[in-house]
Amino acid sequence: MRPVGIERVLVGGLTNAEFLTTHAAAGRVGLIGGPSLIEKVIRRAQRRQRADGSWSEWGHAFLFQGKRPDGKHWVLESDIDVHRERAQIGVQENRIDKYFDDIAYPHVAVLDFGMSEPQAHVMIGEGLRLLAERTQYSLREVLAAYWKLKKPSEREGKNRLARERAMFCSAFVQHLFVQVGIDFANDVETKLTTPEDIIQTTVPHTAYWLERA
Repeated sequence: MRPVGIERVLVGGLTNAEFLTTHAAAGRVGLIGGPSLIEKVIRRAQRRQRADGSWSEWGHAFLFQGKRPDGKHWVLESDIDVHRERAQIGVQENRIDKYFDDIAYPHVAVLDFGMSEPQAHVMIGEGLRLLAERTQYSLREVLAAYWKLKKPSEREGKNRLARERAMFCSAFVQHLFVQVGIDFANDVETKLTTPEDIIQTTVPHTAYWLERA
């Protein structure tokens, strides 16, 4: 049974671009899942969080900032983004266009927790602070989260591999929401939060899922 105050809306017949453009708004959370190696590792590890033991659809999480003066929706995220000319590893800003590829990102969802404009500004402001401080993406912490999932009882404790100025994607999103008093999983340490913790949260919200044909 779905917790009270949680609504899941399946949306079909849209491309990633159409779906994301329709449901993006400042303070909402984006979840995606794709075939990259690191996402496969994360999705597979989260099978221990699912009742049926299946792989999670979700390998990455980010926060929507809203539209910028260029007329595009932008996101704040902690990610590994490698291009031929450059590489960004850590907290970064990107246009939502990054996730428009339907093949690269077959699983897409947007979660609306009903954040007010002031709350969204608090979260975005904290994200920009971490961006300015060049907070890194932490593979060490991904590894720690992976091992902790093997012993769920240990997920309440501190991440021994944690670094002060580093966090992976879903831990970054959880950190931003903590700034406005929202904890997706009370029994999980912030830096161990997974995308599956976010999608399974009992915090009231509306989840829009893109349903593939």
